[in-house]
Parts: sequence; structure tokens; C-alpha cells
Amino acid sequence: MIHTIALREFKNQFLSPLAWTILAVLQFIFAYLFLTQVEAFNSFQTRLAGVDNAPGLTDVIVMPLFANAAVILLLVTPLLTMRLICEERRNKTLSLLLSAPLATYEIILGKYLGVLALLMSVVMLMTLMPLSLLVGGTLDFGKLFSNVLGLTLLVSAFSAVGLYMSAIAGHPTVAAISSFGLLILLWMLDISRSIRGNSSELFDYLSMLNHFQSLQTGLLNTEDISYFLLFIATFLFLSIRRLENDRLQK
Repeated sequence: MIHTIALREFKNQFLSPLAWTILAVLQFIFAYLFLTQVEAFNSFQTRLAGVDNAPGLTDVIVMPLFANAAVILLLVTPLLTMRLICEERRNKTLSLLLSAPLATYEIILGKYLGVLALLMSVVMLMTLMPLSLLVGGTLDFGKLFSNVLGLTLLVSAFSAVGLYMSAIAGHPTVAAISSFGLLILLWMLDISRSIRGNSSELFDYLSMLNHFQSLQTGLLNTEDISYFLLFIATFLFLSIRRLENDRLQK
């Protein structure tokens, strides 16, 4: 049933022009950023030739591309997740879904995986751009993999937050704004720490940016991966509990 709900949710995303528009705009933006980085690399490639341990294609092109993509997807994900639950509630179809012989976790996981499949399509299409550099150059596949993994975990965390906000909000716009507010807060914890010039173990651990940047360097730290997995599991659990409360009230 999880697979059925996920497939239905994935198809429903493309019934409206929103998903098509977002996919087209994102690919255009990512292609522009990618080509800009390639042009920048070509402009100072001759200067890098005489530098020991000079950064290669992966450092100059791939890492900035994924860093910029993380910020852009932070802005876009709430737009895709805002309708997951609250739109069902507004259309009076949530009661039908809750009365069906489905476990609450099946509904939540199905909707989560449905929207995540769309976002993973965006990530995979963007990953094809750096792979095109293999025609005339070489890549550090270890760093490329860690960047893909980091962005995948990051987008999965964004989706989990968006799903929970959609479960508790009464209107899609409120869900989108709430998701964006919480995500930008978690994103900027590391920035605020840097501005103050002091360190906080709690802020270091809660900062999404800190863990994502650590994975970008190619260092697969279990602490960073565990952070994202725990983050995702927490918000999925909260979403399940919220939907169970709705089911009890029916």
C-alpha cells in the first residue's frame, strides 16, 4: 500500500502545472549555474596548472553546483510538500483516506516517498551535468558521490519537515511558509554561530548547513549521516502521530 500511495502521489504531482514548471525552471537554473562554473574554470585553468595540489573539476564545478542547489531546493521543497495533507483536509478527502483500511504510517510514508521521488528526479537530472565533464576531463567520484548523498539526505530532510507542516496546517500557504521558516532557521544556525564568533555544540549539531558541508568535502562521517536519518525519522514520526489524532477524532 505504501508503494500504491507513493505512485499515486507522484502521478498527482504532474496533474497540475506546478510540478512541470518547477522541474523546467530548476533545470534551467542548474544548467546556468553549471555552465557558469565551467566557464570560470576555463578562465583560470592555465593559472591552476602551475599550482601544487590545485583544485580540479570536482572542487571548482561540482561542489559549488551542489551547494547552490541545496539553497534553491530549500526554497522549492515547501511548494511541493504544502498540499500533501492539508489539501486532502480542505477537499474533505482526508476522512475518506483515514477511513480506508490503511495504517497511518502507510499513508504518511506513501505521501512522503511520492514527493521525494519527484525531488530525487531533480537531483538525478542535475547529477548528469557534472558527469558530462567526463567527455574531456576527470572527476573525483568519491567527492561526487558524497555530494549526491549529502544533497539526497538534505532534500529528504526538507521533505519530512514539509510533510509535517502540511499535516498540522489548515492551508497550503501556511504550510509552505511554516516549512520555509523552520528550514531557514535550521540552515542559519551555523551562520549565526560564525557571526558571534563562539561555538555551541548544540548549534553545531542542529545546523543542517554544518552537516551538509561536512559531507560535501568527501568525508562520510557517521555523525552527519545519523543526524539526517534521525531528523527524517523524527518528523515522519510526528506526522504519523498528528494523522493518528485526526483519525481518532473522526
